[in-house]
Amino acid sequence: MQPCSKRRLQKLGILLLGGLCYALLCIARGAPLLACPFYRATGRYCPGCGVSRMLLALLRLDFAAAWRSNPLLLCLSPLAGWIACSAAVSYVKEGRVSLKKAQERMLWLAAVLLLMFGAVRNIPGFEVLQPH
Repeated sequence: MQPCSKRRLQKLGILLLGGLCYALLCIARGAPLLACPFYRATGRYCPGCGVSRMLLALLRLDFAAAWRSNPLLLCLSPLAGWIACSAAVSYVKEGRVSLKKAQERMLWLAAVLLLMFGAVRNIPGFEVLQPH
């Protein structure tokens, strides 16, 4: 393996280790450490509200709780995982992230869906979409 690739793998490892440390701190505390700044400022739910609780529920394999926390992001998780893995591989191999056109289109579609979800979950009558 080339020295550049090793350094890139080390950076990715540090990033994953940081995520694991955050998850362990959240588990020890019993709740996410970071509150949503958008919710704090506006009192409205953003498309990402509930993502920490969703990920912690997934670590416990509690899919019902993950669904209640953020159903759209739970549905988009396989797509996000596939694109993230593809981006990580291209980063390690080439030193830059290069996505295929189809992946870019899927990211744009996901962004539009997330914006719509963020708006709809704040409409009265759609409380089921709010994080619990």
